[in-house]
Order: sequence, then structure tokens, then C-alpha cells
Amino acid sequence: MLVLDAGAFMTVERGDRDVVALIKRERLAGRAPVTNGGVVAQFWRGGSGRQAPVARLLAGVDIAPIDDSLGRRAGMLLARTGRTDAIDAAVVCLAADGDDILTSDPGDLRILAEAAEVHVELIPV
Repeated sequence: MLVLDAGAFMTVERGDRDVVALIKRERLAGRAPVTNGGVVAQFWRGGSGRQAPVARLLAGVDIAPIDDSLGRRAGMLLARTGRTDAIDAAVVCLAADGDDILTSDPGDLRILAEAAEVHVELIPV
């Protein structure tokens, strides 16, 4: 599975064709990329102009709600690491062993993934 943080969407907004191609390959393989609603809040400013490609991308992404369960898991992960970014923690909590995470913040996500004991590939964008 491919997990997206806000940085992945921001690179799409800037026209990064490599990231768009990676996401398209995932969808063509029958797997929808995943993110959470907090990530959407970090980058969404409206669906026109520069965000039109992002709006198209969102149509093919599974967006998990930060509900009680995900929120508690993310909070416990923050407690274990001393980190403070709940959205990054929720991104890591969506991932399972063997997943890829597209991120603009591989350093912080690496710390969170190690604490969560999830073995993921962090792909910097």
C-alpha cells in the first residue's frame, strides 16, 4: 500500500510528474493510495487553480477519518516518541509492514515508524 502525507499532495500541486506517476502506478495495480483527513486539512485550500490536480488525485485516494481508534493509536505513538505532530503519527499508524510512505518529512516519520515497530519504505518527495 502507498500512504501519502501532506508533502506528497504539495508536490502534485507543484506539478511533480514523478510523484503523479508513482501514484498512478499504484492505482493501476488495483491499490488505492491512502491518507487521513488531517493530511487533507494540511494542504487543502480549494479546488480551483493550482489545486485542481490535487482535487483529481483525491478522487482516487482512500481517506481514513481520524476517529477515536486512530486518534488514540497516534496519541500513544506520540507519547512513546516525545513528538508532537498528531497528523504525522496518524499517517504512520495507517501503514503496515512493507508499505511505502510518500513524505516530505522522512526524518520525523522514521522515528515514528521505528517506535511503532512498522517496517516501511519512506520515499522522500
